[in-house]
Amino acid sequence: MSRNLINLEAVTLDYGKGPVLDKVSLGLSEGSRIGIVGRNGGGKSSLVRMLSAAEAPHSGRVSRTNNIHVGALDQVDTADPKLSVRDVVLGDQADHEWATNSLARDVLTGLFGSFSDEVLERKMGPLSGGERRRVALARLLVEDLDLLLLDEPTNHLDVEAVAWLADHLNSRRGLAIAVVTHDRWFLDAVTDRTWEVIDGQVEEYDGGYSAFVLSKAERMRQASVEDQKRNNLIKKELAWLRRGAPARTSKPKFRIDAANELISNEPPPRNNVELLNFANARLGKMVFEFEDVDISVGERKLFGHLTWNIGPGDRIAIAGMNGAGKTTLLRAIVGDMKPTAGRIVTGTTVKTAYLSQHLEELNPKWRVLEAVEQVSSHIDLGKGKSLSAGQLCERLGFAASAQWTPVGDLSGGERRRLQLTRLLMSEPNVLILDEPTNDFDVETLASLEDLLDSFAGTLLVVSHDRYFLERVCDTFVGVLGDGNVRDLPRGIDEYLELRHAQDASALSMSNNVPAQAAETAGPTTILSAAVRRDLEKELGKVERQIKKIDDQISTIHKDMDANATDYAKIAELNKQISDLRVTQSSHEEKWLEISEKLI
Repeated sequence: MSRNLINLEAVTLDYGKGPVLDKVSLGLSEGSRIGIVGRNGGGKSSLVRMLSAAEAPHSGRVSRTNNIHVGALDQVDTADPKLSVRDVVLGDQADHEWATNSLARDVLTGLFGSFSDEVLERKMGPLSGGERRRVALARLLVEDLDLLLLDEPTNHLDVEAVAWLADHLNSRRGLAIAVVTHDRWFLDAVTDRTWEVIDGQVEEYDGGYSAFVLSKAERMRQASVEDQKRNNLIKKELAWLRRGAPARTSKPKFRIDAANELISNEPPPRNNVELLNFANARLGKMVFEFEDVDISVGERKLFGHLTWNIGPGDRIAIAGMNGAGKTTLLRAIVGDMKPTAGRIVTGTTVKTAYLSQHLEELNPKWRVLEAVEQVSSHIDLGKGKSLSAGQLCERLGFAASAQWTPVGDLSGGERRRLQLTRLLMSEPNVLILDEPTNDFDVETLASLEDLLDSFAGTLLVVSHDRYFLERVCDTFVGVLGDGNVRDLPRGIDEYLELRHAQDASALSMSNNVPAQAAETAGPTTILSAAVRRDLEKELGKVERQIKKIDDQISTIHKDMDANATDYAKIAELNKQISDLRVTQSSHEEKWLEISEKLI
């Protein structure tokens, strides 16, 4: 029998606006694999903090087995920017100590590609968000733990890193894991039990995310749940899970017959023929055509002699590692970046909406509904169907009361939802989404997917959320750093296989390089200390320029607050912000170019 590690007995957390957790009792035992889901702000992170002893309950009791070793990954990175990767991950361990530890070697290779001095001596300050996330994960994974608590571990990680992390955790037999994440593929890959934090309670389900969807649908059917909207939404996702990804349904431990009965009359999530015909009517025969296109950032060529056609009704997922050029490709499509050779032809009837990774600047005194109605009061879904601005807001997680919240009071995730809502209200026939799922909870993701099912135009998506890509897209392409866009008939699995083959080929080539050739090639493959210092100095300069622009934008926001009723002044200030964003984007591209050289 597995030993109990942590028990919660009638614990309550209340921050003054009603209990986040209300008399919750549950246990976590050795070897448990728990996925924690629920709405943003519903208490998931609070539950993890209680399990890690970072926060005490306001009432009730938390008991822990003696001498258990617990590691916790928080959403906020607190590492000293002056420390090196080696300092954070390995502490004061001597080289011979960690180098003879197979676990440490596996983690360092899996997360960083190697454990060379060039990798370990990098300072934390200049690292990107994704690199800092890898460092925080590595620090925990090199330890011999009894319990690992992970709060959004896949944030900023690419598809390849998420797949590696899932494989690594599955290889750690006996390690108990509790994970909060909106990455539903990761939940399915790693967990075998689900806790849903809802209305101050924790509901328990057997199986990972797919099994949770099936179980919840069955519970709703048996209980005749009155909330018909949420019931229909989860039934639709259930239909996709059963028809589109049957391999995921191997874990449920309840009556499948009941689930089959539930979806027997449920239509497919999308009628592709109908959507395609509708898209042809709005878009014509051509959307985007790349004709022998070269795209470069600085001196680095990302794409060469690229020929690629994007047609009406295409729903394309773009996979690639960080820095491979996915965002640059999207910017070239929408015209924010010109190709260095060749041309990109855009259809005459194309109306594009682009959700970038940067949040749109809005008047902070506007209410949510007002910000949406500034674009339009209704959106036409075709065939006589439409949604009002308020209805669309509600579909994307803004309840009626939340629609009167000032924009300035919204969180990062809420601002992103508002940005997407405004884009959809403009009734585009081409929708381009760059990391649309950042900061969304599982329930909002399901709502977004349901909404995209009814989008009849062309859809291009860049995302590290594998489940989301598989859910909303029909075609996959890969950006593998070879200057091309490669078709992936087997989707993300094929992409991962190609990346592994690339890594194996690179390793083989490096092992076969003669010593003399390596010495000759040294300056082009390994930076000298002097060159590295110059690049780091230049990188610091660029970062200061980016910070200066951030400060200028903050100052302009204060001016906007002070002149909220002067619409002419607001328009002028918005123009200033737009100009600053263009300059900032140029600096960020330079930062990326220098960072690539330093890797």
